[in-house]
Amino acid sequence: MPVVDGVAYWASITQPNTKFEPKYTINLVVDEDTADTFRSKGYTIMDKEEGPTLQIKRKVHGPNGMVREAPILMDRSKNLIDCQVGNGSKVRVQYRAWEVNRQGEHFQGLELCKVQVVDLIPFGDDDEFDVIEEEDVL
Repeated sequence: MPVVDGVAYWASITQPNTKFEPKYTINLVVDEDTADTFRSKGYTIMDKEEGPTLQIKRKVHGPNGMVREAPILMDRSKNLIDCQVGNGSKVRVQYRAWEVNRQGEHFQGLELCKVQVVDLIPFGDDDEFDVIEEEDVL
């Protein structure tokens, strides 16, 4: 399966996003060359503030009551991990391209299979305070 490198935003990998239809998802900011390659193949690239962005997802519910498992999440040493991936984390995403024709319309997308975290920014790590040493107190 192909792999694409990028920076993760709004990742729901081990737990599905349930705001609408439950799905595992990651917004992956990629470089311009990668974005152009995906555009040329007909995939949607969102122009976000962070840069060109692919949305890669896996629906939880499939046909006939099927329930899909969460994508595999691993660290840089390929050890399985269970954590929330924060915005700005550098990742590698393994995906499966799919396409289907239904009722005369063509659909295609990218299914989220595995995520390897290269540089984790923990979710919710918004502590911007520095340690203040006693001699630094005014």
